[in-house]
Amino acid sequence: MPSSSPSDPHDLSDQTVFVTGGTGFVGSHLVEELLRRNAGEVRCLVRSDPKWLADLEVETVPGTLSDAEALWEALSGVDVVYHVAGVTRAPDWETFERVNVRGTLSLMGSIRHAAPDLDRVVVTSSLAAVGACDAAVATEETPLHPVSRYGRSKAEMEKALRDPHQMTESYWDSLPITVVRPPAVYGPRDRDILDFFQAVKRHVCPVVGGGGPSLSLVHARDLVRGMVDLAETPSAEGETYFLSSDAPYAWADVKAAATEALDTWAVTIPVPGPLVGVVGAVSELWGRLTGTYPPLNREKAREIRYACTACSHEKAARDAGFEPQISLQEGVRETIRWYEEQGWL
Repeated sequence: MPSSSPSDPHDLSDQTVFVTGGTGFVGSHLVEELLRRNAGEVRCLVRSDPKWLADLEVETVPGTLSDAEALWEALSGVDVVYHVAGVTRAPDWETFERVNVRGTLSLMGSIRHAAPDLDRVVVTSSLAAVGACDAAVATEETPLHPVSRYGRSKAEMEKALRDPHQMTESYWDSLPITVVRPPAVYGPRDRDILDFFQAVKRHVCPVVGGGGPSLSLVHARDLVRGMVDLAETPSAEGETYFLSSDAPYAWADVKAAATEALDTWAVTIPVPGPLVGVVGAVSELWGRLTGTYPPLNREKAREIRYACTACSHEKAARDAGFEPQISLQEGVRETIRWYEEQGWL
């Protein structure tokens, strides 16, 4: 029997929770879910600007993942840690390695020092860690062959959790860790899929390859609900999970949901794989000229062309009763409405 379900979620009023990455897209939705479940105290690591947390009842902890003193103080008395902080795009490997790998190990070391008896640590990885895959749909048993720097950083992060450190047992063996690998995540506050909706609004729907059923998506609220459920599931300790849509979508499904929400039409434009690489390179060059790093860059182009983009959440359904509650149509409609309200679309 799953230890929690969407209809009967655990009350978290006796829990003190620490969240990294709470100011970001997924992290802010996670904080809202924890507050919805009446978490007793929610502490969030904040570098400077609280952003989406500004109006929420949380305790902000100034600092970074490399600030051991701040982490030790923030972790005192904590029951559950949700590690969501990380870099999703950067122009160099050093940034990915420093934040996603070394930053995670720094946090684990601080937990082992300041809160060794806590109940659970939920670490956020990514489907991008899988990378090249022979199967059409990845499972937790699929070998990791990342094709991008981001994917590599998440794969190396997972590996580092299992490696012994400083001649002691690994963090995987000494802490109650659960790893979550989301596929593409969408919802209010996300900027990565915004370009696609902007194109559809201009009556263009770019699709790489044949556009068949190949894309797993998860709405941010479904994702964070699953993360909290897994934190409350005893059998999830020491396990890895995908949290995704029921089945992979075709881009035609996403297009249909977007055109309906925007009350418009769009022409599907097939984009040859090699052209995606060219567009990524051009976007990156433009980013250098403008001092930005675009969502569609050469690394993302490699993921689009060569990485597995679909996964199964069967294991999470079996162990924690996870099932997505937000349909694609409902999720896209809500996301687009939020973009319009914010003036992003």
